[in-house]
Amino acid sequence: MRIVSGERNLNTLLKSMRPKLADGEYVFSTLAREEVEKLTVAPLMTYVEDEGITVVLDKQLAESFDIPFGPTWSLITLTVHSDLEAVGFIARMSTELANAGISVNVVSAYYHDHLFVPPDKAEQAMKILKGLSETE
Repeated sequence: MRIVSGERNLNTLLKSMRPKLADGEYVFSTLAREEVEKLTVAPLMTYVEDEGITVVLDKQLAESFDIPFGPTWSLITLTVHSDLEAVGFIARMSTELANAGISVNVVSAYYHDHLFVPPDKAEQAMKILKGLSETE
C-alpha cells in the first residue's frame, strides 16, 4: 500500500501553511514506562529516550495525574500536509521566530508540523507565521 506524501516545495509550503492556534496549554515531562501505562488518557505525544519516556500532554491532564512539569506551552499546528522530506520549511519558520526572540519546540508528525511556543508569545508567533505565509 502506497501512502500519499505531502508537499515538498518550500514556497508552496510557506504560502499554504495556515497556522492554527490550539486552545489550552501543554507541558513536556518524562516518565518511566510503568507510569505511562498507568495513564487512563493517551498523551498528545510520547517519545522513548534512553533516560525515560518524554510525554507531551495537556497541562490539566498533567495536574490531574500529579505529573511534574516545567514551563507551559501553546500549540500551533501548521495545517498544510508537509512531506517529511521537505527541505528548509522548519528552518525558515524557526529562524523567523528566533529573530523575534521566540523559542520553539517542533514536532513533525506524518501530516503536519506542530510548534510549541511560550503562551505569552503565541499571538506574536501567529502574526509572524501568517506574515511569512503572505510574503512568499
